[in-house]
Amino acid sequence: MFYRSLKSSSKLVNFEEAVKKGLAEDGGLFFPKKIKKLKKEFIENLEEFSNIDIAYEVIKQFVGDEINENDLKNILTKTIDFDFPLVDIEKNVKTLELFHGPTLAFKDVGARFMANCLGHFNKKSNKLNTVLVATSGDTGAAVANGFLDVKGTNVVILYPKNMVSEIQEKQLTTNKKNITAFRVNGTFDDCQQMVKKAFTDKELNNELNLTSANSINVARWLPQMFYYFFAIKHLKTFNKKIVFSVPSGNFGNICAGAIAMKLGLPVDQFVASTNSNDTIPRYLSSKNYKPKKTIPTISNAMDVSNPSNFIRIEEIYQNFNELKKSFSSYSFNDDKTINAVKSVYKNSNYILDPHGAVGYLGLKKFLANNTDFIGIFLETAHPIKFSNHIENKLNLKLKIPYPISKILNKEKIFTDVSSFNEFKNLVLKFRENEIS
Repeated sequence: MFYRSLKSSSKLVNFEEAVKKGLAEDGGLFFPKKIKKLKKEFIENLEEFSNIDIAYEVIKQFVGDEINENDLKNILTKTIDFDFPLVDIEKNVKTLELFHGPTLAFKDVGARFMANCLGHFNKKSNKLNTVLVATSGDTGAAVANGFLDVKGTNVVILYPKNMVSEIQEKQLTTNKKNITAFRVNGTFDDCQQMVKKAFTDKELNNELNLTSANSINVARWLPQMFYYFFAIKHLKTFNKKIVFSVPSGNFGNICAGAIAMKLGLPVDQFVASTNSNDTIPRYLSSKNYKPKKTIPTISNAMDVSNPSNFIRIEEIYQNFNELKKSFSSYSFNDDKTINAVKSVYKNSNYILDPHGAVGYLGLKKFLANNTDFIGIFLETAHPIKFSNHIENKLNLKLKIPYPISKILNKEKIFTDVSSFNEFKNLVLKFRENEIS
C-alpha cells in the first residue's frame, strides 16, 4: 500500500514510512493512494468471524506486505483484547461502548495499534523515534499507555492547561519512563499547531526523528474503522437503514467510519455531533469554512475548532454535494449535554459521559426526521473520567475502575510551556541530557 500527501500527490510512501513520518514532507496528511472494496461475501457474513479476523481483513490492504500475516494478527491481538459491547438505550437507539480498554477511552485501539506497528518496525532499526502528540485528554493517555516501554520510542505529550479533567491529567503525567508531558498555556488547537510546526522544523526533525501519534498518523487513524464493522456485526437482524452518530473533535473517528463505508460496509448516514465548537455544522450550512476561537466545554476531548482530519473527509466524498448526501453535523452546548445525561439516566438507567451525550443528541436530532433508520451513537469514554460533571448532576457516586484507582495517588510530573520556541528548546535540552 502506498500513501500520498493531500497537499501533493507527486511523492508516494509505503505504510512504514507513513507511520514513522506522521506527516508528509510538505506538511500534508497522508492518504491511501487506492482503496479496494472488501468482498461482498465477507461483509454479508460478519457475524461468522471473530473480531481479530474482521480487523485483519479490514486493515491488511492498508498495511500491505510490510508486516506479514502472522505478525499483523499478533499486533491486532494485542490491540483489541477487550470488549466492544453494543447496548440498547431506547427503541432504535443503541450505543457502541468504546471505553473498555486500558485507559477507558476509544483512543486505546489506535494508540495500541500504532505502538505495536512502530515496535515491530524498530526491531530492525537502532534509531530512536520521538512520538509527538497533542491531546485534549484521551489521546495522550492512550498513547502514553500504548507506547510505555516500547522499544526505540520516546513519547512527548502536549496538553492544554486547565482544559483536561483531573483524571485525564493523571493519566498523562504519571507514567515516567519514556513518557514526557508538557502543559501548554493555551487550547488544544494551540497544542496541535505546535505539533504541526515541529514537523516543519528541520532542527527538531534531525535531532529527534519525529513521528506523530495524533489521528493525523495513518496507524492511529485507520484502526478506528474496526468499531463500525464490530457494530454492524451485531445488527444483521435489523431490516433498517443504519446511521452512526459520532462525537467529533478532530474528526479522525468519523473519518475512519467513512473509509469503512468506502470499503463496502452498509452504512447509510453519518452524523458528526459536536459541542459548541461548531465549525463543521456551520460549514455544512453555509459552505463557508471559518474556524472560531476554541470554546472550553465539559466534553473537552472535542474542543477543537479546526479539525485536522476534515480534509480527509473531503477527499473521501470528493465534493460538497456528495458530502451532504450522507453526512450531517449538529452542535450542542453544555446545558443540552447535561440535560441529555440526566434524561437518559432517568429514562434508561444508563450513564452517559459528556461526549457520548453529544453523540446521543446528534442521533436523536437526525432520527426525528428519519424514522426509517436504526441509530448507533459512540460512547467514547468512561463516565468516571468526568465524574465532576456526572456525579453532582445525577446525585450518585461512580465506582472507580482499577485503571483509574491505581494512578490517583501518583505524583503529576509535567513542564509548563507557553510558546513553540520554549517547547523546542526544552525538548532539545532533554535530548542532550539523554545522550550525555
